[in-house]
Amino acid sequence: MAATDPPPRTIAIIGGGPAGLMAAEVLSNAGLRVDVFDAMPSVARKFLLAGRGGLNLTHSEAPGQFVARYGPRRAEVGAWLEEFGPQQLRDWAHALGIETFIGSSGRVFPQEMKAAPLLRAWLHRLRAAGVSFHARHRWLGWDAGGALRFATPAGEKKVGAGATVLALGGGSWAKLGSDGAWVPLLAARGVAVRSLRPANCGFNVAWSEHLRQRFAGAPVKNVGATFIAPDGAVTSDEGEFLVTEQGVEGNLIYALSAPLRDCIGITGSATLHVDLLPGRDPVRLAEDLAQPRGRYSLANHLRRRAGITGIKAALLHEYATPFDLATPERLAAILKALPLRLDSPRPLDEAISSAGGVDFAALDGNLMLRELPGTFCAGEMLDWEAPTGGYLLTACFASGHAAARGALRWMDEARAAKGDAGFVE
Repeated sequence: MAATDPPPRTIAIIGGGPAGLMAAEVLSNAGLRVDVFDAMPSVARKFLLAGRGGLNLTHSEAPGQFVARYGPRRAEVGAWLEEFGPQQLRDWAHALGIETFIGSSGRVFPQEMKAAPLLRAWLHRLRAAGVSFHARHRWLGWDAGGALRFATPAGEKKVGAGATVLALGGGSWAKLGSDGAWVPLLAARGVAVRSLRPANCGFNVAWSEHLRQRFAGAPVKNVGATFIAPDGAVTSDEGEFLVTEQGVEGNLIYALSAPLRDCIGITGSATLHVDLLPGRDPVRLAEDLAQPRGRYSLANHLRRRAGITGIKAALLHEYATPFDLATPERLAAILKALPLRLDSPRPLDEAISSAGGVDFAALDGNLMLRELPGTFCAGEMLDWEAPTGGYLLTACFASGHAAARGALRWMDEARAAKGDAGFVE
């Protein structure tokens, strides 16, 4: 066998995040030799950082609601979740000795809240199953003979494999290894890749200098937000967000970021209507604001009649005209639907995740690249997105499981065609 001929029972996993590690587990359990390659000094760095404040592993909502979170890709991601969904993920964690619980929001967390104990237990089990890990191996593509090329501290290295699973992440958090450097490598091989775009991201807002200097870093709590897209589609949510020097970020903004980003791409800006007083009836609010102020200033009147102070008062003054402030009906209307104009998404590298990636049309039902037989894709490098809340992680795990099962089927079919024994028992 030549040096570049693929060893028949060896699988290369490129990328050591949740998708890659899940693929490694499925394939090693099937009796294959698995090598995991990662460009960073250690695996799953983004996973660890994401779980530092409390690892949101998955969500407990009903299956129909859960899969709807994946929007236009609900059919593709739903197929993965049928094999390895939220309950299977919790069962898998329990088998590692990691108990989970459901929080008041329906989100599912490890009992210890952190990602590190889960990752330690997982890596221990993978190594015990024979999985080999190769750190500081940056993938460079293929050589003329089809061998995988890696840049390593000792120089370039070539590796042959019976099949390859690419789980290279998207384009956010480059310092943790998710830098999108794989895009030109696949595009050069004729693989259709949609441009990587920020997802679960913040947005730039042209604040006044007063608001930027006085209120940057202030949380805006207990508010609602509604966005009406150019096609009339309405999305809304409640929660809180953060005012930054550049604009806005935080869970409420992230939840609506996909349609906001897409609108900006079409029209150049997007207007998010923020309800500063969710639960307050606008008619009753206008009546309360119409009560005589007497000796009270407008600031005191707003505080007494509507509870508007601090950052909420600053936002009101940022967008209200003198006529709005002097007219109770208009004042109530703007408090219930403050027109927050968003100019552009924050840079991709700041985003929690990314949209875009390998087009599903470039993949077959096994998540194998049609242009590159024997090469499978998983995780955030595929063209899907989801809000935070456990949906991102669940789909990453599920896609790794699906790609590994696809690789097993493909290898089994190839061996069966040659009259050899298959891999899958």
